[in-house]
Amino acid sequence: MNLGLDGDELVACVACGLCLPHCPTYRVTGLESASPRGRIAAMRAVQTGIAPMNETFVRFMEECVQCRGCEAACPSNVPFGHLMEDTRAALRDHGGGRRSAVRRAAEWFGYRVALPRHSVLVALSWVLVVLQRAHLLPTRAAVPAISARDLRRPLIVRASATPDAYLFPGCVMDVWQREVHRAAIRVMEASGAAVALPTRGADCCGALHLHAGRRDEARRLARRVIASMPGSAAIVVDSAGCGAAMKDYGRLLGTDEARAFSARVRDFSEWIVERGCPPLRSSGTAVVVQDPCHLRHVQRRAHDVRTVLAGAYEIRETDDEGLCCGAGGAYALTQPGLSNEIRDRKVRELRAAGGNEPPVVVSANPGCSLHLRAAGLTVKHPAELLADALEEPPDG
Repeated sequence: MNLGLDGDELVACVACGLCLPHCPTYRVTGLESASPRGRIAAMRAVQTGIAPMNETFVRFMEECVQCRGCEAACPSNVPFGHLMEDTRAALRDHGGGRRSAVRRAAEWFGYRVALPRHSVLVALSWVLVVLQRAHLLPTRAAVPAISARDLRRPLIVRASATPDAYLFPGCVMDVWQREVHRAAIRVMEASGAAVALPTRGADCCGALHLHAGRRDEARRLARRVIASMPGSAAIVVDSAGCGAAMKDYGRLLGTDEARAFSARVRDFSEWIVERGCPPLRSSGTAVVVQDPCHLRHVQRRAHDVRTVLAGAYEIRETDDEGLCCGAGGAYALTQPGLSNEIRDRKVRELRAAGGNEPPVVVSANPGCSLHLRAAGLTVKHPAELLADALEEPPDG
C-alpha cells in the first residue's frame, strides 16, 4: 500500500535515536515500535511494500500522541507531524483499522455533527449540565464541570469598524472554557486593542479532524474559518492546538489565500508580546508552566507565556524539558491507558516544581488543562492569570 508520503521526508530520518527521550510513548513503554524512528521505519516498510498495512501497523500509528517533541530534538529536521498526519489520512482513505460500530458511530457524530456545528455543541452541553446537576454524570477529563452561567452569557466585545485583532473562540473551548475567552478579551482590550469576533463559519478549526486523518473535513472547516475573518487584522488564538493547525492552513489548502491567513495567526501570548502587555500588579503567586506540545514544539512560542507572566508571577519550571502531558486532543479518549501513564509522569514533575505547596499550573491549551485538572491539579490559562493581575484604572 502506497501511503502517499513524501519520499524525501520519509528518508530524512537517519535513526540516530536523539528523539527517543522526547517521545512520551517510548518513555512509557520502552518499545521501538512506540518511538518516532520505529514508526517511520514502519511507514517506510509499508510504503515500499516490504510490510503489509495490517492491524499491528495501524496500532503503531494510533498510539502516537502527535506531540511532535521529536521534531524539536531532531538534527535532521524530520517533519514527523506531517508524516503522521499523511499516514493517518491514507489509512482512513483505505479503510485501515477495524473499529467497533459504537466507535464508528461516535466518531461520525463527533466529527461530522457536533464539532462543526456550534449550536449542536451548545445544545449537547446543556444536556450535560442537566445530567451533572442531577448527579447522573460524573465530572471527568472527557466531561468537565460545565458552567450554566457561562453557557448563558455570550462573548461580548466593544464594537469597532476596524478591529486590530480577531479572537477565535473555536468549538469545545467556547462551550466548556468560555471564561478563558472572556479573560483574553479583557486583556486584549486593556492593551488598547479593538477586538472582533469571527462571523458565521468559525465553529471549528479542524485540528481534531486533521489528527484523526479526516483531511477533507479539515480542509472544508479551514475554508469556512478563513472566510469568517476577512481583512488583515491579526487572528488571536488562545488554544495552542487550534493555533498550530491554523498556522498550517497554507500547507493544508495549498493556496495563497490560506498562506496569507496563516501569516496573520498568533497565539494569545505571542500577540500580547508583540502588542505590549498592559500594566500588571505583582500577584505574589508562583506558577508552574506546562508547555502544550503544539505551542512548544510546533508553534515554537512557549517562551512568550513566560514573558507575559513574568511581570506579575514567579515562574517555576519542570525538569522534564516540556514532555507531553498525554492529552493529545482526542488521545485521552482513544488511548486512555497510555494517556494516563504519560499524565502520571507529568503530574509528578509539576508537583515537584511546585515545592511544598500544591502547584498552580499554567497551560495555554484546553485539552491539557482538562486532562491535568482531572488529575487533581489547579490549572489556569495565561489569559486568566493576566486578567487577574491587571492594574485597575484610577477611577476603580
